[in-house]
Parts: sequence; C-alpha cells; structure tokens
Amino acid sequence: MTARQVLGQALAIARSEAVPTLLPRILEHLAYAELRAGRHHQARVHAEAGLQAAAEHPQRNVTAGLSAILALAASIAGDPAAVAAHAQAALSTAHAHGLSQVRTLAEWARARADLGHGNAEHAAARLAPLVGGGPRQGHFGLRMMVVPCYVEAAVLAGHDIDAHPDVEPLLGQYARWASLGADPQAPAIVLRCRALLAGDEDSEALFISALAEHEKVDSPYEHARTHLAYGMWLRRRRRPGEARAQLRSAVMGFDHCGADVWTQQADAELRAAGETPTTAPSPANGTPPLPHLTPQQLRIAHSVAQGATNREVARQLSISTRTVEYHLRNIFTQLGVRSRVALARRLEP
Repeated sequence: MTARQVLGQALAIARSEAVPTLLPRILEHLAYAELRAGRHHQARVHAEAGLQAAAEHPQRNVTAGLSAILALAASIAGDPAAVAAHAQAALSTAHAHGLSQVRTLAEWARARADLGHGNAEHAAARLAPLVGGGPRQGHFGLRMMVVPCYVEAAVLAGHDIDAHPDVEPLLGQYARWASLGADPQAPAIVLRCRALLAGDEDSEALFISALAEHEKVDSPYEHARTHLAYGMWLRRRRRPGEARAQLRSAVMGFDHCGADVWTQQADAELRAAGETPTTAPSPANGTPPLPHLTPQQLRIAHSVAQGATNREVARQLSISTRTVEYHLRNIFTQLGVRSRVALARRLEP
C-alpha cells in the first residue's frame, strides 16, 4: 500500500512538472506494485500507459519490463495470444541484455497461463528453472513469488513429490520469506501449498486455516485460488456438496478480479461436482436457449447489446479494450452471431 501511494505521488509530480522521460519508469514500478498487491486490472492500465509513454521516449529495458507485466496480467484474463505476444516482446530484450527479472516475470506469465488452461505439466517444466538458486536468477523475492505456482503445478501434474526433493525446501524458503511480512497474502498461500502437499488427514485443516488467513487481507485472486484448490480436493474425495460451496466461492472470486480463465476452470469443476446450470426454457419462436457464458462474458454481451462500444465496456469493467475484443469474439462464436445487431436480437427475452 505504501509503495503504491508513494509511486502514485511520484507519477503526479512527474506529470505536473512535465518530466516525460520519468513517466515510463514510474509507471513500470507502479504497475509492478499493483501486480504484487493482486490488482491485475490496475497493473494492466499502468503498464499500457507506460508503454505509450515509452513509445515517445524509448527506454529499452523499461519497455521489456512493462511487456512482462502485461503478460502476467493477461495470464489470468484468459487471452493466450496476448500472453504470448507480451511475453515474447519481453523475452527478446531480456535474453539479449541479461534482464533476469524481466525473464522471470515473462516465463512466470507463460507458466501461469499454462496452469490456468489446465496444462500443469508444461507449467511445472517452465517454472522449475525459475525457482532454483544460483547466479543470474534475479531478485530473491521475485523467485519466492513464483514458488507457490511451481508447487501447485507439480502437484496437479501428478509428480511424485518424493522424486522432487526441491519442493519441500523451496516451500520452507517461501514460508521464511512470508514470515518477514513482505507480502500480506503469503501466510495464506503457505498454508494452501502445505495443504496440497499434505496427506488427507492434515490437508483439510490446512485449507480451512488458509481460508481464515485470506479473510485478513484483500486478495480476491489468491483467495479464489484457495477456494478452488479446496473444492477440487473435496470433489476428488467424493464430497460434492461441500465441494460445490467452495467452487461457487471460487467462481465469484475469480469473476470479481477478471480472472476469466480461472473462472472457466472453477465453473467446469463446479459442473463436475454436480452443479446443474439453470437455463431458461426455449421461447415460443424456437430460438435456442443461450449456451453457457461466464459472468464476465454475460456482462460484456449485455453491455454491447445495449449499444456500448468496446472502449466503453472496457472502462465499465476496468479491463483492456483488447480483452473486450477477445471475449466478444468468443461470445459471437458461442451464440452463433456475426454482428452486434444480431447479438442484441439473440439476447432479447
């Protein structure tokens, strides 16, 4: 919070005193601070503004850092093309000029996109080199932030944890880092990771403790990740009623922070746990019922049907215009329409 406030003041001063060459660097740090706080929408807005400023006053390393932050923000929004484009832009500079922090952020973004789309094996493979020690590995705190994603990917990929002796020591390092108070979300994430690694007799208590820790801080994305992990754990132990309660919370949490790819994953788990979607009966004119759209897609569809432009929808939902365009393409495909007029007709009661 303090870092975001100080950087916000620095940004205001740079703008008021017309120091344009400082804007890209300040916006990069501000976007990274928002990312650390789990505020992905705000991180994306600042990073996009930073890239605009950097286009007028080119700063190679700053541009690479901003691209990596945009890749991370896109990795939860479910836009694989955006993740790939931003990550590649960051990595091309990072590899050429030895920018280890940028490389870590960009590869983390690609791995998080893999994990969100259910490809845990690829995610674990991408993350393993990032969490190891040694020279040129970048900032220790950044490596620690990657550890929970690596633990979860390894577990979901079905890796034999005994065959990966690095997992427990890494989690121990992360727990010690978390105890220093560098990240308010970290204590809850430690408990979630321990729950994923523990035996059945200990996991449930750890998940419950993790959820209690989440209540102490504002971290909707990580909170939803814990609800999802706990719900999946319950479903696989044939406790569908309890699983559905956790998975509903996960869907709402992901939707709240615009994590569309995770919303879809949680919703799929919810249906697998026996949740039956409520669909309206087909109208008398024979128009087929609407297929399942995510809550975010429904909001976008109704706004567009009411005449809002992509830019206006982006402002309303605090997302990028590119994300609106991505969702709109998917909505058109799912509803079988090719224009906004047809979309409005399709959504008529």
